[in-house]
Amino acid sequence: MAKTARRPVPPRAAPESPIPDAGPNRLFAEVRLSPSAVIDRARVTVNLAESPLGWLVRRGMVSPRQFEAGERLRADFTRAQLAPRTTMRWDAAPAGRSPRGAPDAIDASTAQVAAKARFHAAVTAVGGGLADVLWRVVCQGEGLETAERALGWPARAGKVVLLLALDRLGDHYQLR
Repeated sequence: MAKTARRPVPPRAAPESPIPDAGPNRLFAEVRLSPSAVIDRARVTVNLAESPLGWLVRRGMVSPRQFEAGERLRADFTRAQLAPRTTMRWDAAPAGRSPRGAPDAIDASTAQVAAKARFHAAVTAVGGGLADVLWRVVCQGEGLETAERALGWPARAGKVVLLLALDRLGDHYQLR
């Protein structure tokens, strides 16, 4: 069997701005844009770990106060473990007090219960009409366009409602 010579692969063009080293909250990937989205290049590097709220604050569309309020809500949502599980829980089964008896009931940790109470108090303070987009964008990590479609809203209405919700959330947390 004859060996065939491989053609040398030309080096890829370097990106216009250097990509920072991967670190916390950084998961870079190269994405090919749809033909309708192409402006000056067909491929872009995106951070897959960036939250929609982080994207908005980096572009000056959300104030630092609104961002801090959203991050507090997301932290409580995460601590309270309110997100749906995607796999089985792999924690070890708790040991019972008797050798052959059923295990004792698991009590939720104090931190989890407190986070759940803070989350529900914050969502109640924001109000039902504003809490939907807040939950979708801040807690679930959906983009504004996706949240608008899911809620049946017109294009670009989600940003206005999200800003109002974040302002109320900042008032609830007494942020200045």
